[in-house]
Amino acid sequence: MRITDYELFHAPPRWLFLKVTTSDGTVGWGEPVVEGRARTVETAVEELFDNYLLGEDPTRIEDHWQAMYRGGFYRGGPILMSAIAGVDQALWDIKGKQLGAPVYELLGGPARDRVRVYQWIGGDRPDDVGDAAAEKVDAGFTALKMNATPELERVDSPRAVDEAVERLAAVREAVGDDVDIGVDFHGRVSKPMAKRLVAALEPYDPFFVEEPVLPEHNDALPEIAAKTTTPIATGERMFSRWDFKEVFEQGSVDVIQPDLSHAGGITEVNKIASMAEAYDVALAPHCPLGPVALASCVQVDAAAPNALIQEQSLDIHYNESSDVLDYLADPSVFEYEDGYVDLPEGPGLGIEVDEAAVRDSDEPDWHNPVWRHGDGSVAEW
Repeated sequence: MRITDYELFHAPPRWLFLKVTTSDGTVGWGEPVVEGRARTVETAVEELFDNYLLGEDPTRIEDHWQAMYRGGFYRGGPILMSAIAGVDQALWDIKGKQLGAPVYELLGGPARDRVRVYQWIGGDRPDDVGDAAAEKVDAGFTALKMNATPELERVDSPRAVDEAVERLAAVREAVGDDVDIGVDFHGRVSKPMAKRLVAALEPYDPFFVEEPVLPEHNDALPEIAAKTTTPIATGERMFSRWDFKEVFEQGSVDVIQPDLSHAGGITEVNKIASMAEAYDVALAPHCPLGPVALASCVQVDAAAPNALIQEQSLDIHYNESSDVLDYLADPSVFEYEDGYVDLPEGPGLGIEVDEAAVRDSDEPDWHNPVWRHGDGSVAEW
């Protein structure tokens, strides 16, 4: 069996799908994308196939991962690692289909029977979060996540902190103490503001504080963690096990959030999860993306003993034109019940992509906004 063909499809709202075909007709799907840089990643995927993968045996997944990563003098980063991630997902999908087993069975078998998921509320500039939270809890979710703030100045006013506290307080009041609430700083908060915010939000018991500072400032995490007992989460903009070494060794992070479409795919995130387990750190993969990325996450979650919870993008504020279920032949594979999703039983990634829907979709042109402060300088989004 050999890899004989591949196709790439841009699909709304901001996704890129990869179809890989083998000589015996087996098809595997991946989702290699950097949101807002899909065309750049597309070129990287084409280079991997045209220069190396076409004609190769698709079952040698580890060997291909090593060749794609180490075969170039320049390594890592969001573009290459996202391209590798999508290819890796597709190769695992093919292997599972060839062997008639879900990927998690090939990773050692399930460590759980279902995976807990959380639901996004609010938008980029969060508002009306109390009512939205109550609505999602009524729909059966037991965990939520929201952005903590809109854009902030490097040192902002007491009022900016108070508004963040008021939003979280409104959600806590709406849902009570039985529901977990993750608070995402989105890397838009500077170190001094992060220190103030984690302390101010603590009385409302956040599930975790996510990406309190940008990964280039991970050296500040111990100082921020010292200001709160709230678990610290980060990792969506970290792309390999080598990127995670520092935070594990620091001991300041409690939850890691590698993205299965950015951090080298199933092969790499499974290794990152094992590293995290050794440091008593939980896994909660980042996934505001499409169905192939989510299916890949669930496969790793199923087999990882330290998996905590799974992000998923149903009704997320980015999904204005299409949603996570729109490209599946059988959307019931992601039916959420009591805040959980059952493990898929189908082979490979356990989903069937609706190829006609993918082919008929309009090519999106999504880019994240560029925010500016009142003085005209660029703000973190």
